[in-house]
Amino acid sequence: MFIQTEQTPNPATLKFLPGQTIIEGGQVEVLDADEAERVSPLARRVFGVDGVRSVFITKDFVAVTKQAAADWYLLKPAVLGAMVEHFMSGEDAVIQQASPEPAVEAEDDETVAKIKELLETRVRPAVANDGGDIVFHGFERGVVYLHMKGACAGCPSSVVTLKNGIENLLRYYVPDVVEVRAID
Repeated sequence: MFIQTEQTPNPATLKFLPGQTIIEGGQVEVLDADEAERVSPLARRVFGVDGVRSVFITKDFVAVTKQAAADWYLLKPAVLGAMVEHFMSGEDAVIQQASPEPAVEAEDDETVAKIKELLETRVRPAVANDGGDIVFHGFERGVVYLHMKGACAGCPSSVVTLKNGIENLLRYYVPDVVEVRAID
């Protein structure tokens, strides 16, 4: 088995591409080893590697974020080994698969529906290419609240992406949007 890797804009995160479907839909973000035990055999194996901070699993890639003191030169081969071991085991990647984010809820007003549509069609595909995801969390008094996952969480360039990219896009297409903020 050959797993490709790609760098992301976040130097603490690498994107691993096994060339096969990992989970059918949705995504799973695992932030610690205890959570990995409950939700993901794949993440459990990756967290077995000393220096891993988080694991973000999607349909076709896994983004692994390292702890600040860890070095990718030493960490990358160990993570690759853990992933190959998992895929060779035949075990499912997740125990309880997350459901995909709904694009538009029936009760969404026109503004929220437009924000969600723009995020789904223009923003999420772009950030997925960089090993992350940005998920709509709410809209209140002109402020769009977004949750950043995978490589986007903690990325040094995420503030620029949020303000210069996403905020400008949303303000252009949705006049009610005044600001975009990331939430934890």
